[in-house]
This record gives sequence, C-alpha cells and structure tokens, in this order.
Amino acid sequence: MKAETSWRFRATLGIALLMGAPLVVPLLFPVRLTLSAQRRRDPLNPEEIDQLRDAMLDPDERLKLYVQFSRDRMTKLEEMRGDPKATERGRQTHDMLEDFLGVYDELNDNIDMYVGRKDDIRKPLKIIIEADTEFQSKLRALKGSANTNAEESKQYEFLLTDALDTVDSSAEDHRKTAVEVEDYVKKKKKQK
Repeated sequence: MKAETSWRFRATLGIALLMGAPLVVPLLFPVRLTLSAQRRRDPLNPEEIDQLRDAMLDPDERLKLYVQFSRDRMTKLEEMRGDPKATERGRQTHDMLEDFLGVYDELNDNIDMYVGRKDDIRKPLKIIIEADTEFQSKLRALKGSANTNAEESKQYEFLLTDALDTVDSSAEDHRKTAVEVEDYVKKKKKQK
C-alpha cells in the first residue's frame, strides 16, 4: 500500500507541475501527512477495547481499566528495559512510551467527559492520583537510567520528556478535579 500511495502522490504531483499549477503542490502535502498519520496503530488490543466497551456505562470501572492498561504499558516497558536480550531497545522504548501516552491520554479524555457530565468519580480519582505518583516515579527512573547510551536515548528522549510533562500536569489536574468532584457531589446531595 505504501508503494501505491507514493506512486499516486508522485503521479499527481507530476501532472500538477506539467499543467503549470504550482499552487496545487502545497495542497497535496497535507494529503500525504494524513495518509501517514492514518497508519498509526491503536495502543489498545481488541480484548482491552471489549473490556472498555463493556464498562461504557460504569465510569468507575472504565477509569480503573484505563489505569490498569496504563500500568500494563509501564510494566512492559520496565520488563523490556531490564531484559539483557532485548534488541533495538531505543525504538522499543519509544514505541512503548507512545503506547503509554496514548492510553494515558484516553484516561484524561474520559475523566474530562465524566466531570463534564457531573458523574461521581471520587473513588477512581483516588486510584488515578496514586497511579500518577507511580508513573512519575517510573518515568523519572527511566530518564535517570545509568545503563542507557546516548545514541539509544536520542530515539525516545523527546517522547520521555513529553510523557513526564503530561503525567506531571495531569497529576496536578487530577488533584484539582478531585476537589471539584467532591464539591459538586456535596451540592448534589444538598439539593436532594
């Protein structure tokens, strides 16, 4: 499919240039970027997707699943990093960090959705805040890892920094959200 896409892209570009349409060229580049963006894989496997689908109406269970899936990604990353037989460690670290961030971002999106609906998510927020601390610790340990060479760390350095920034800011947001949820649940109880 990649060769076919490249062939079509070059053919379209060639025709556009022959027809004297230099303005068409910049318009084609977003199409190329969109095609490559569509190839990105889903960080969740089919079994996890089914579990999330089953928990669609239960915010507590759904958020707990996202925490577990994020934790699973972090555990896989640690196991791979600790395996002396692992090859292409830099690329694998990059991919696993990308998967972790994908699942963690979904967790945050779901929190926002449930807060917007004014659901009582106090219990899962406590679990999420604990997990944030765990994730921060593990990501910092990876960043300070002594057994990493410079060439390898260049492959995932940006993504690791992004993951740390995301978890740090989300941890703060989650604490604020817990207070906000507590307030609106109290108001709800007073109204009854």
